[in-house]
Amino acid sequence: MTDAQNDSAGVVAVTGAAGGIGGALAAGFAAAGWRALAIDRTAPAAVPPGVTPVALDVTDTAAVAAWGDGLGRLDALVNAAGVIRRNDEFDPAVFAQVVDINLNGAMRMCMAARPALAASRRGAVINIASMLSYFGGPLVPAYTASKSGIAGLTRALAVAWAADGIRVNAVAPGWIATAMTAPLRADDARSRGILDRTPMRRWGRPEDLVGPCLFLASDAAAFVTGTLLPVDGGYAAM
Repeated sequence: MTDAQNDSAGVVAVTGAAGGIGGALAAGFAAAGWRALAIDRTAPAAVPPGVTPVALDVTDTAAVAAWGDGLGRLDALVNAAGVIRRNDEFDPAVFAQVVDINLNGAMRMCMAARPALAASRRGAVINIASMLSYFGGPLVPAYTASKSGIAGLTRALAVAWAADGIRVNAVAPGWIATAMTAPLRADDARSRGILDRTPMRRWGRPEDLVGPCLFLASDAAAFVTGTLLPVDGGYAAM
């Protein structure tokens, strides 16, 4: 893929790019001709062509602001950084940490990227929400709260930034086969319960999110903003 081809599609920054979903999105955008910045607290060690690794902690307000100040062209931001701490999130300190990464981190990145996105002819933010933006997770109150907050933040910024030409949308993944869901997939009873409720009868793959995110970042979605798009094999429809 040449630089000219990459530039014609745009430049995208993807947080959480060392994880399953973030990594797949950075690679997927690059494969579609975008120039992708793969952002994580520790820069991803191995990246495909068209992807540039970037070390950045989304909880570090000063570092995120400095990153934004140094930006050149940016056409899209994908906020995929996130953590979950099953069974521990009732501890107020853990609760605060999860919310700081999942929700506050997304807001920090949005604010840092806003000037560059406004300067783009098609600036777009895509937040990675969750099924728990809709439902309650009894073992993960912080994750549930943070992902519910992502849905609200998406709507608020969509309204606030429309005048800047920035579209803000979110994707709500269903049960995706990543390291985060490995304990659930290893539990036969829990996995069977998930698959029985999922009409498509399979675990999602990180790559299943690439197409929807490419659409939301593209000119094909030029009149789409403030939406929360489930990518869950029909789970939320049951």
